[in-house]
Amino acid sequence: MSHLNNIRVAVIATDNFEDSELSSPVAAVREHGATVTILSTEAGTIEGKNGTQVTVDATTADADPVEFDALILPGGTGNADRIRMDEAAVDFVRKHVEAGKPVGVICHGGWILTDADVLSGRTLTSYPSLKTDLRNAGATWVDEEVHVDNGLVSSRTPEDLPAFNEKILEQFAAGAR
Repeated sequence: MSHLNNIRVAVIATDNFEDSELSSPVAAVREHGATVTILSTEAGTIEGKNGTQVTVDATTADADPVEFDALILPGGTGNADRIRMDEAAVDFVRKHVEAGKPVGVICHGGWILTDADVLSGRTLTSYPSLKTDLRNAGATWVDEEVHVDNGLVSSRTPEDLPAFNEKILEQFAAGAR
């Protein structure tokens, strides 16, 4: 399997994230040697929809995308909606994607990509209710367990996590494009 030693992964989330969509990919990349930093709109602790507590390592306002090799955007409707309204998070995501660095996005996490204006000409999947938003942002939407488009790994729901995790490990190991 992929070796992610010396790979720095940012995760952007806030309260009401989909618990497994944060915890499962984080566990997978850590298991393969990556260093994970949890970024949020505010310092402290964030809580998932099902009660998972996660300590925030830094705020999106204080984070520099240059310091990270890969990015994970978990879902959760409330989480994704709040994150896309955070200018620092949107700017972080935009700069990360424009640098050609890999991104793993699942479920409603794709909303932040629309606000970062980085979807033109890209193909991805998501929770089905985002289909119109993603298309309006210039993307081609597909209904697949996992889709990879030049370092952008996307999946629909927690049921897709095994395939999602496998592909983020591959893409994160491959690095920037």
